[in-house]
Parts: sequence; structure tokens; C-alpha cells
Amino acid sequence: MTIWWLLPAVAGVSLVMTGALRRYALSRSLMDIPNARSSHSVPTPRGGGVAIVLAFLAALPILALADLLHWTVMWALLGAGAGVAVIGFLDDHGHIAARWRLLGHFVGAIWALFWLGGLPPLSLFGISFDLGWLGHALAALYLVWLLNLYNFMDGIDGIASLEAICVCIGGALLFVLSGHAGEAALPLLMAAAVAGFLFWNFPPARIFMGDAGSGFLGVSLGILSLQAAWVAPQLLWSWLILLGVFVVDATFTLLRRLLRGDKVYEAHRSHAYQYASRRFGRHLPVTLAVGAINLLWLLPIALWVGAGGLDGGLGVVLAYTPLLALAVRFRAGELERK
Repeated sequence: MTIWWLLPAVAGVSLVMTGALRRYALSRSLMDIPNARSSHSVPTPRGGGVAIVLAFLAALPILALADLLHWTVMWALLGAGAGVAVIGFLDDHGHIAARWRLLGHFVGAIWALFWLGGLPPLSLFGISFDLGWLGHALAALYLVWLLNLYNFMDGIDGIASLEAICVCIGGALLFVLSGHAGEAALPLLMAAAVAGFLFWNFPPARIFMGDAGSGFLGVSLGILSLQAAWVAPQLLWSWLILLGVFVVDATFTLLRRLLRGDKVYEAHRSHAYQYASRRFGRHLPVTLAVGAINLLWLLPIALWVGAGGLDGGLGVVLAYTPLLALAVRFRAGELERK
């Protein structure tokens, strides 16, 4: 059964729904008002990421019924994704204490890992490692960190949307080239849902994603990477490479702020991409640069690892080294000079 019609349908639903959410946000004054920690200067409606959530989750049972998605993966995405999105939606419309948000995030991660079967055996330098319960605990931390770093990195127009599209297209190519073409439908479906939203979010953005959308994308991409690892162990490394821009910037910034004793749960604008956007005076060059790095640098290395031509650990080191240099170059984690 072919379901390629589903991709433009999901993109169209996401596009129309985002427009409707924008009108709703304007009518209810649900606006992101610029402040000292913002990277934008104009009040902008928020919460458009809900369109991504609803368009993607509604299409999952169709993939499962078409035998292009295991039901266990569907329940992992449906439960964890919807739960995280609801937490983000409530936080967008009010405030949830950080400890309760974090608890909800771990519940979502545990739910997903239950249905996925936890962390699969890892392959490194030709040796397979089964970490058992330690691996499952590390996988939960991994999902929660991806969820939160995606929220941190959703700070300028279009960057989180373009990142998700690049990663998902790369993930689909990995499946096709590794002989698992049927698995490519799931990441392509995610890319289609995000593409509809990106029409409204491309610089200059007419609506922001909000925590509901960014948290959903973070945890969903993490789940997709673990599902890929169950298909072929080396693909986990490939997905980590594809996610490199966000992982390196967010992790390096967090570690630098931790070492300085900052309250890491407080909003800030000291990520490398935020410094870069202020240096260039616009969001568009930085967002496009992230897309170029993904397609011209990270994707070839990820495909090399996925094809078995390069060990996954070495591939991550190779991919991340220049990204780390860029984080240092653009002062990731430094205090902003007055």
C-alpha cells in the first residue's frame, strides 16, 4: 500500500492549521513580547508548533495500518509526544514549575522506552555493547536532554524547523541507503509536518513554535533516533551526527554556564547561534548557515557512518570538532558584554 499522498496532505494540514493558530493567538493576545533575553524585536504570536504535533500524530495510525510503522513505535511517539506537547502548551499559556516539567519529561521518556524496548546494543569499533539497565537510564537522560535542548535552541526564526527537516530527510536517506526503505516514511512524515509550519516561521517569522512544538520535536527526534538504532546499530551514531549543530551548541553552552555557577533554568541568550544572529543583525543568515552545515558537512558523514565506511564514534568526533570550534568562535555560554 502506498501512502506517499500522506506527505503533502500532512504538510497542507500543518500549514492551514498554523495559519488558524496564528489568528487565534492574535485574537487572544497570546504574544511573545520581546525582553532583554529575547532574540526578536517585534511582538509575535506563539504556539504554532501545536500544528506540527496534531498533523504528525494524527497521521501515525495511517502509517501503522499501512505496515510502514510498528505499532510499538506508534505508541511510543503518540504517548510521549502528546504528553510533552501538553506540558509545553500549558507552560506556554501560564507557568509550570521547572521540577514538575522535568518530572513530566521523564515520564514521557520512560513511556517511550517501554514501547521501544529501551536502548539497543551499541556498536563501537566493531564491538557490540549491551548496557542493560544502565543503558535504559542513559537513554532516558538522552531523551530528556534532547527535549530540553531543542527548547533552548528554538530562539531565532526558522532555526528549529529547518533543523528538524534536515535531520529527518537525512534520517530517511539513511534508511533507504541501508536497505530499509520502508522505514523512511516516518521521518519524511515528520519533515512534512514541520514544512507546513516553516511556511509561517521562516524569517521573518509570523508565528513562533512555542514550548509545545519545540519539546515535541526534541523528544520525537530522540525517539526516531532510538528506533533507527533498533533497525541498525550504527544508525544511532548517524542520527547523533545529524543532530550535531543543536547538540554541540546547547551542551557546550550549558556546561559553560554550569561551571560559572549560573542558574541554568533561567532564560538567556548566550548560545552561539544567538551571538551569531546579533553579529549579523538578522536571523536569516544564521538559519540558512545551519541548514548548509547540516546538508554539506553533517549529512555526508552520517551517510558514511550509516554505510559502514566509518566507525560511529570516530564519525561523531569528526563531525563535532568543527562545530565545537564554531561554538568557541561565537562565544557560546559567555556572559553578554554590556
